[in-house]
Amino acid sequence: MKNIVYYVACSLDGFITGKNEDVSQFIYQSKGVDKYLEDLKKYKTVIMGRKTYEFGYRFGIKEGQPSYDNMEHFIFSDNLFFKEKAPNVHIRKLEVDAIEKLKKESKTDIYLCGGGMLAGWLFENEKIDILKVKLNPIILGKGVRLFGDSKKEIKLKLMNTEVYDDGLQIMTFKIKY
Repeated sequence: MKNIVYYVACSLDGFITGKNEDVSQFIYQSKGVDKYLEDLKKYKTVIMGRKTYEFGYRFGIKEGQPSYDNMEHFIFSDNLFFKEKAPNVHIRKLEVDAIEKLKKESKTDIYLCGGGMLAGWLFENEKIDILKVKLNPIILGKGVRLFGDSKKEIKLKLMNTEVYDDGLQIMTFKIKY
């Protein structure tokens, strides 16, 4: 069974976006970001929620098209529909069985692409295996939390830390449910 890897940019105070989904304070160009982009090449499956998928429209993603050409996309939503979509874009209802099936059938570990609500649901259902945080040296104060509204308490095992000159850190944790 493959791992679900939540690989996400986060502020020091635990937000993946600021107020009004603002991400302008996050570091977008650095050796750490280059590492993240290189890491994404190894994934063949990506999962995300509707809001995260639609957030990509701001960055040029077209409706029904993949955010990452090299990955099968599974967008979890009860109300997202496309007139036309690429063959590697799939819409699924958020159910534990659907997640379990993906974990069994994916050729690689699964990239969880943001979305505090989806991450919170997966976390509550103990489906996220690895947390990779691109910790940005910023404090946002408001926004979307790393695990949405989840209040679950959990211990993590630090597996690796990479520190970059601009203050960005990539920290890899194993989640111990």
